Amino acid sequence: MRGLARSLYFWVLVAVAAGALVGTLAPDAGVALKPLGDGFIRLIRMLVGPIVFCTIVLGIAHMRDLPRVGRVGIKALAYFEVLSTVALGVGMLVGNLVRPGDGFHVDPSRLDASAVAKYASAAHEQSISDFLLNIIPTTLPGALTSGELLQVLVAALLTGFGAAMVGERAQFFVSFIESASQVLFRIVSMVMWAAPIGAFGAMAFTLGKFGWHSLAPLARFMGVFYLTCALFVFVVLGLVARWSGFSLWRLVAYLRTEILTVIGTSSSESVLALLIDRLERLGCRRATVGLVVPTGYSFNLDGTCIYLSLAVLFLAQALDVSLSLGQQLTLLVVAMLSSKGAATVTGGGFITLAATLTVVPSVPVAALALILGIDRFMSEARAVTNLIGNAVATLVISRWEGEISATDLRRALAAGPDSANPV
Repeated sequence: MRGLARSLYFWVLVAVAAGALVGTLAPDAGVALKPLGDGFIRLIRMLVGPIVFCTIVLGIAHMRDLPRVGRVGIKALAYFEVLSTVALGVGMLVGNLVRPGDGFHVDPSRLDASAVAKYASAAHEQSISDFLLNIIPTTLPGALTSGELLQVLVAALLTGFGAAMVGERAQFFVSFIESASQVLFRIVSMVMWAAPIGAFGAMAFTLGKFGWHSLAPLARFMGVFYLTCALFVFVVLGLVARWSGFSLWRLVAYLRTEILTVIGTSSSESVLALLIDRLERLGCRRATVGLVVPTGYSFNLDGTCIYLSLAVLFLAQALDVSLSLGQQLTLLVVAMLSSKGAATVTGGGFITLAATLTVVPSVPVAALALILGIDRFMSEARAVTNLIGNAVATLVISRWEGEISATDLRRALAAGPDSANPV
């Protein structure tokens, strides 16, 4: 029992349960606890940019094999595209087979367009050129404070390549980044002990604000979405993990603290820094982790892809709109492109869904009002699926690169996060 009391996993679990209880029994008190969750997320986001920057710079500077860095990047992007397409396809297949929107018979004229006006407006404003320009930081230091992971990635890649090309003369700079990285990860380990407080506040707010009663009208859609995410994780990602020589169940157990934190905070970004550390401890090279994880947080959003395809079909079915195969394939292509910017804007998942709906005029963007009330609950499944998907992607690419053997990986996963040794 003493060992359990020292486990962060145990206290996050207790906090999530306590938050759910407070939010249910005392909704007003639960809503008032929102600053606890917001404060924890801010603490983590404060550290994400500098940690990703240091991780990538050190990985590339120490590797000094620039063609290998490019090879890892190309493999990662190819993997992301394949798995994102599969995720969209799984959502579309389940939506057509189960048809969760049948029987709603919603009258489009009764929809409250004002409730989703800001999402529709943002969807029109976020063009392809805006997205591309947004990944270029205005200044190098500004990339670390912008909160945009792709901007940090661009700045870190350029700095890492520059340090590698300078060679020995950059040793002082590399040593400074190394020291900064160690300090930042020590700060993360301290901040993570506030995770139970953040998870408690976030869960209490969610149930206090929306309540279990808000789930009832759309329980079927939520259930189908959660089951589809589970199907993708344990079947699709499970097969990918098995093909790469490790057990997905072991990986889920290894990341149990991170998964619970994501459930409590509804944000996969809350554990990004810790995920980087966990994967390095399994034996993945710093450069690989630094490239795959931050890029995956923008380009490998499996949970978001499932949500996009399933939500569009649900809304069409709820409005009694029949979508042809051609329209559905068009939606799949548009969702594939629009999902890449989902993490770069506030309310990204909902804005991306609004942008996807614009290609089907028969399904008005105002239909988003039907699922706006449950989006907070849906975001938990999206975030957990995205987290596990990016962890699997990093391990798969590390295995492709020969950084760790299947035997060593299985041994490290079986030992658990507290026993794994840093590389």
